[in-house]
Amino acid sequence: MSVADEILALYAKRGGATYGEGVTQSEHALQTAWLAEKSGAAPELVVAALLHDIGHLLHDLPEDIAERGIDTRHESLASAWLSKHFNPAVTEPVRLHVDAKRWLCAVEPGYFDTLSEASKLSLKLQGGPMSEEESAAFAALPRSAEAAELRRWDDAAKEIGLKTPDFDHFRPHLESALRHRRL
Repeated sequence: MSVADEILALYAKRGGATYGEGVTQSEHALQTAWLAEKSGAAPELVVAALLHDIGHLLHDLPEDIAERGIDTRHESLASAWLSKHFNPAVTEPVRLHVDAKRWLCAVEPGYFDTLSEASKLSLKLQGGPMSEEESAAFAALPRSAEAAELRRWDDAAKEIGLKTPDFDHFRPHLESALRHRRL
């Protein structure tokens, strides 16, 4: 089974789980990728958008884990798994998308107020808004700008009933990004 097939099978098996925002994991992934694609993002960033929350599908923790006060560190789990197959143009925005939320809360007035209740809850578990020192360090990281873009698509990708392209539409992006890993 190819890595692309493995990813699509994972979404077929576990993507129907709730995202906690009225959409499923698959719907959220597809909406995020579609927003990235519509904005003209590079193909590898579209893949990062599609796979940014795959960590939720890789662990066996209950769907309501955040309500139990536990941070799954899904971004680290996702990045570690994806790093076996993709280059940093995919894995780093995934790894940094939670920190991007913390950074945006610290540096952009009003950003916190745009977050859903579930995102506000997870923000508390993830360390809250960054300090000035943390914000400066985050902004200096390679791929932090891409992570912030991904974060904005992530925030917007929670629309119930939104029609998007399916996973097969994004398969060429996946396969292209996998080929770039081997270069």
